[in-house]
Amino acid sequence: MLTATKPNTKVTYASADVDWGEFHRQFDSALQLVRGRMGLEYPIVIDGRAQKSTLPLIVDVSPIDSSWVLGRFTSATAQQADEAVLSSKKAQKAWGALPWPERVFVMRRAAEIMRERKFELGAVLSIEVGKSRIEAMGDAEESADLIEYYCQQVEDARGFVKPMNSTSPKEITRSVLRPYGVFACIAPFNFPLALAVGMTSAALVAGNAVVFKPTVEAPWTGYLIHEIYLAAGVPAACFNFVSGSGSVVGNALVAHPQSDGIVFTGSKDVGMTIMKRFSADFPKPCLMEMGGKNPAVVTASADLDLAAEGVMRSAFGFQGQKCSACSRVYVDQKVESAFLGKLLERTGKITIGDPSQKDIFFGPVINDKAVETFLKASSQAGADGTILTGGERLVQGNLSQGNFVAPTVVKLPLGHALFKKELFVPLVAVGAVTSLEQAIHECNGVEYGLTAGIYSQDKNDVERFLNEVEAGVLYANRRGGATTGAWPGVQSFCGWKGSGSTGKGGLGPYYVAQFLREQSHTIVE
Repeated sequence: MLTATKPNTKVTYASADVDWGEFHRQFDSALQLVRGRMGLEYPIVIDGRAQKSTLPLIVDVSPIDSSWVLGRFTSATAQQADEAVLSSKKAQKAWGALPWPERVFVMRRAAEIMRERKFELGAVLSIEVGKSRIEAMGDAEESADLIEYYCQQVEDARGFVKPMNSTSPKEITRSVLRPYGVFACIAPFNFPLALAVGMTSAALVAGNAVVFKPTVEAPWTGYLIHEIYLAAGVPAACFNFVSGSGSVVGNALVAHPQSDGIVFTGSKDVGMTIMKRFSADFPKPCLMEMGGKNPAVVTASADLDLAAEGVMRSAFGFQGQKCSACSRVYVDQKVESAFLGKLLERTGKITIGDPSQKDIFFGPVINDKAVETFLKASSQAGADGTILTGGERLVQGNLSQGNFVAPTVVKLPLGHALFKKELFVPLVAVGAVTSLEQAIHECNGVEYGLTAGIYSQDKNDVERFLNEVEAGVLYANRRGGATTGAWPGVQSFCGWKGSGSTGKGGLGPYYVAQFLREQSHTIVE
């Protein structure tokens, strides 16, 4: 295990004040450590007991190089998923009955362990899903911050027990939020640590038990989460680890009558299917974050250098595979040519390669399906508009061993399908508008509403954008990312419309309460 020994190595997605020499030294050491562990076999873990299954193993292969077998993971059967839910159901009562300070103590310890192992976690993230060093370490740091922020929510609410008014001097009444029971957590590949930790830690600190299914693209990261929680003191059966496919494990968790809640991050299609199936008999909590098609607006008064930098970072950070990635830009026609020139200049300077290595910004997309999506979209853009840069798969040298595609900027007519369809690949569509009114109309003309950004030096333009755009996370004049870079306790990550199910997002002050249901207690003395 590697520990972080320097206070100035904390990395966020927009880090500046960091001792980069020390950072890279520790990352290199961690990378050597995790490479030495490649190829091991991992079980599922139910009630603290390792299990195998009769199903074929999940072979975890790096998107950087298909010859890198990172590990082989057990694929849980539907029967094992059932066992995991029943085990968690039994264990949850004692965990939920603990005084809330005891749960907070355990979860804060999990955050401490996560920080102690953050370079190891970052190195695994980098080779397992293809994150750059900064993106990987931001993922690890965010995970620890999420746990601490959610613990703080429980502390601030004093365990969510609130005295109420009474209708009689002999009555004492209070509102109490109580855990639902067992939450099934289904995690995505793009933030396989931070999103999984955010969802599961909120459920746990609220007093629920969790059955955790990591994505098949990042089971190693998921297994490390399991290790950390149990090392921190979470009871074994309160966090059961069941790797496997969505069609087997995911479906079994959704269909299980003892699953009391679902927390999911992924596509809108899958999320909506889960919601409809899960609440077939009566309403159950489905906390869903379901992606986005996030716009940036560049007005005639914008600082174009700032706008080009923010759009480039947001569109191509982690290869456009963020729910919040900027995938469409509406630029005032008066500055379209100048803006595009600056955006293309910055895109042309992107360093591409093995993202686990120092100073590489842009790595591979996650799998062959993502490559196919990218190539299909590029072909469509070339037929209906203009590919300004990119559009091809990258196969030169060592890139041929992985899922590498070029960062791509396309110009398209407004209303084109690529302005509306979520792709999750490094392709950003640019369209010209004649006014802010038109830009806002285009921003709102999709089924998603996750993030959005504007570049303008006119305060009235910024205020109108903030008041009228239908999305949960809004930014103005942000260099570090036009639509990306939310942080726990700083920006709530709330999806509107087809991007979310509850109207209250992760990273924000109302998240933990969603894992609890209200009960009124009236005692007559």
